[in-house]
Amino acid sequence: MPPHPINLIRNVSIVAHIDHGKSTLADRLIEMTGTLTSREMKDQVLDSMDLERERGITIKAQAVRLSYKAADGQVYEINLVDTRGHVDFSYEVSRSMASSEGALLVVDAAQGVEAQTIANAFLASDSGLEIVPVINKIDLPSADVEGAAAEIEEGIGIDCSDVLRVSAKTGVGVAGILEAIVERVPPPAVSETDKVRALIFDSSYDNYRGVIAYVRVMDGEISKGQRVRFMQTGEDYEVLEIGCFEPAMSPLDCLGPGEVGYVVAGIKDINAVRVGDTVTQKDDPATEPLSGYHPVKPFVFAGLFPTSSDDFEPLSDAVEKIKLNDASFVSEKETSQALGFGFRCGFLGLLHMEIIQERLEREFDLELVTTAPSVSYHVMMNSGELITIDNPSRLPDPSRIDFIEEPYIEGRILVPSEYTGAVMKLAQNKKGTQTSMNYLSPERVMLTYEFPLSEIIFDFYDKLKSATRGFASFDYEFLGHRSAPMVKMDILINTEPVDALSILVNRGDAERRGRELCQKLRKIVPRQMYEVAIQAAIGGKILARESVRALRKDVTAKCYGGDITRKRKLLEKQKEGKKRMKQVGRVEIPQEAFMAILRTDSK
Repeated sequence: MPPHPINLIRNVSIVAHIDHGKSTLADRLIEMTGTLTSREMKDQVLDSMDLERERGITIKAQAVRLSYKAADGQVYEINLVDTRGHVDFSYEVSRSMASSEGALLVVDAAQGVEAQTIANAFLASDSGLEIVPVINKIDLPSADVEGAAAEIEEGIGIDCSDVLRVSAKTGVGVAGILEAIVERVPPPAVSETDKVRALIFDSSYDNYRGVIAYVRVMDGEISKGQRVRFMQTGEDYEVLEIGCFEPAMSPLDCLGPGEVGYVVAGIKDINAVRVGDTVTQKDDPATEPLSGYHPVKPFVFAGLFPTSSDDFEPLSDAVEKIKLNDASFVSEKETSQALGFGFRCGFLGLLHMEIIQERLEREFDLELVTTAPSVSYHVMMNSGELITIDNPSRLPDPSRIDFIEEPYIEGRILVPSEYTGAVMKLAQNKKGTQTSMNYLSPERVMLTYEFPLSEIIFDFYDKLKSATRGFASFDYEFLGHRSAPMVKMDILINTEPVDALSILVNRGDAERRGRELCQKLRKIVPRQMYEVAIQAAIGGKILARESVRALRKDVTAKCYGGDITRKRKLLEKQKEGKKRMKQVGRVEIPQEAFMAILRTDSK
């Protein structure tokens, strides 16, 4: 079967704020084009992972090829990519956009424009995509279609005179989306060369077929049996299978320019395939690779350690396979005195971290301990050397440090105007600096703040939702690093520092944070047969102390009256035993203790 004519191909991403109906809209488009039969259809058909269905969110961007006969009588090939909605996954959204020429910007008719709507619209605009605005959920009793259209024009600057009004749930107006894609989204650019070049925008691993590369063909044709070269690694392979997503993998004879599909080449080495790499023909290779993607910059770091040291090798294999499937996840091996061998991992946010941990535990049957998340700091040494620290336990000696810089972000908060005061109070408590305040409508306001990233990575989103009864939405962009009076605070258990519990804190907050943390740990650390001292310290200065009382056995229970010296002797013997036990005993730190670092009850 020859490749589709390039003028009849349309590549489109669906982008929106979380829970605005992207996956449901994809369902209706798949159903309407007959890609799947009604017997094969199910809700959120592109969300194939159990974790996606349980959480009700899209974790992995999925592509599907639709065949649509338009009003002009031509049959068009539409490659549709359903992307993630959460702010943590904006990197994957940008990758999906790089393989598209257009974007369906979906807005909830009841909720209107949200923070991630604006972020995704700007991302699509910067990528040079044709944006097709879609107002979804018009069937809801609380739908305000005209208000949502006005917010799109005011907040994003897109002309909404011909905005599409649909209900993905009932199917009303969905047919108009297919016509709009054909009419408004341009076809892929005509190739200037016949040399094969295909961009790898994602990949996965199959135990039987090896690495499966997801590609967008830019130039030339890739066919089954062809010898191809991966330009970053220089490795050559034979294409064993090539095909498209319908949405399951469907083999084809070849993929032509502008088409999206997958390549199976019996690749067993996980490191041989990299997202952003260019696939070309071995015999007549392209001279220049495609530009690929900007390298991802993780914002949140945490340690992942197996509960059993025997599980380190399985964890290592699992981490490599997850990295293949998720290019925004980075890791390196590290050792902790308290936890043994593990990995220091970088994530795009807290939800991303939770998803990775849950995938490792579910898909690879591992039991993990995750340390408290932290951010990366720039440390300027007295020698003039600048080093980056993402693990507080690695901070150099303070006498060698000139100053420390912490990361800052610009946060956009969209909220009903009645909750403005509560949001401003929360932002002030989190050391936020307000930079702007814009009313999208009389009832909706967008507040822009600059925050230290360490203040918002853990509980800010939860507190924001609580303060606004769930109506606020939040999105952020990285600004850079700024100087701050940071100090390293150690947590000592029975005078022994636990490296995995060390944190960097602002000097002004150190005493309060230390006291709160010790109180929290006192409730979490299990009681022993001896007293356990929990201390927070900066250098040699103890800031706070709490004690976990010893479990007590009544050694005098067998004494019925008689001489008091017998009881005293037994109590003294118990006391000496506890002292020896304390010297050799090791306190097991439960998982909750590492998360308690940031889950303090500060307001």
